[in-house]
Amino acid sequence: MPHGIASFDDEAIKGYVGKLVLSTVQETIDALLDEEADQLVNAGRYERTDERQAYRSGHYERKLAVSAGEAELSVPKPRGATLTTQIIERYRRRESSVEEAMMEMCLAGVSTRRIEDAGEIPWGPSVSEGTVSNLNQKAFAAVGAWRTRPPARAYPHVCVDGTCLEKNWGGAYGSVAALIAIGVSADGYREAIGCAEGHTESADSWREFPLSLRDRGPRGVRMATGDKSAGMLGALAEVFPDAMYQRCTVHFYRNVLAKVPARRGRRVAAQLKAIRAQESLAAGLRKAEEVAHELEAPKLADAARVIRGGVAETLTYARFPMEHWRRIRANNGIGRLNREVKRRTNAVGSSPDGRSAMMLAAARRKYVADGNWGKRRYLDIGLLDHWDERSVSTD
Repeated sequence: MPHGIASFDDEAIKGYVGKLVLSTVQETIDALLDEEADQLVNAGRYERTDERQAYRSGHYERKLAVSAGEAELSVPKPRGATLTTQIIERYRRRESSVEEAMMEMCLAGVSTRRIEDAGEIPWGPSVSEGTVSNLNQKAFAAVGAWRTRPPARAYPHVCVDGTCLEKNWGGAYGSVAALIAIGVSADGYREAIGCAEGHTESADSWREFPLSLRDRGPRGVRMATGDKSAGMLGALAEVFPDAMYQRCTVHFYRNVLAKVPARRGRRVAAQLKAIRAQESLAAGLRKAEEVAHELEAPKLADAARVIRGGVAETLTYARFPMEHWRRIRANNGIGRLNREVKRRTNAVGSSPDGRSAMMLAAARRKYVADGNWGKRRYLDIGLLDHWDERSVSTD
């Protein structure tokens, strides 16, 4: 016997539920407003009493954008007193959660025009340009406070890097460096502890950036990871004199492969990976010498020279517990933040100046760092409590 097949109109159900939620919100707020009016008047509707403080004089309509849509409220109009409601602030036309959502979009890097257009879908009325501009100012003020906050905690591992963004100044296109530092705190979680603007990734920029970090108080740094940019080594040594320097292995391998013909690139890359696959610092140094010697035979002396000149800086991680090696030998921890910055800035195109590019980059980094990126435990720092990196042999 055939059975009937039930079907549902999803759009109709969603529309009905949305209207039901909106009407419930509207009725609830109206009831609360009437209750406040009764307390102000000190008498119920049509009640005759000597304790009455004022009289009711009808209602006026007022719109309020809430998450469920646009609610049309009936606000009481007392005569002889002014109703100052605590439910809705004066001149407020949007629920706080709506403004928080718009600020979240600003921090996520959504353009002002798109926020205006998107605001018409969930909240009904169009969001004015002035409103979006004010929210941008609030959002960027929050970003500025985040950039300059004092990271007064111990960060055993610190990683620094930068990425270049496009800017347009006076009709000429150029680049601005967005520098960033992250630290792994004593409880093992990553934090973005610094974010600054540099005209380029130059020696002066790298000197000023770590100095600004020192003034804000990160302490307990035992190792700093970064690329060997001009000025970085001297600045890190000045700011963190007790910290060892770990040269990013990824950047180092790129420098070596730049000296190798493309047809031999895969083989040399495999040899470089064999260096970091060793079980100790001493074994890594021996393997690096073997690789350099092998490369000299097929006339790759330049690549061999790069390996001998810088491989020791890339093996500093071997002075720490083996469980940390994979995550501290390169500045890949910053890669996620820089990829998000590039994704957003590439969509925007060239910024009008360096400050605009920097604020957008910092806002995007804050948005990502405050999410799952900073809520997952990155390292077991407890392993360092009984570890002495000076006991590691290099023989």
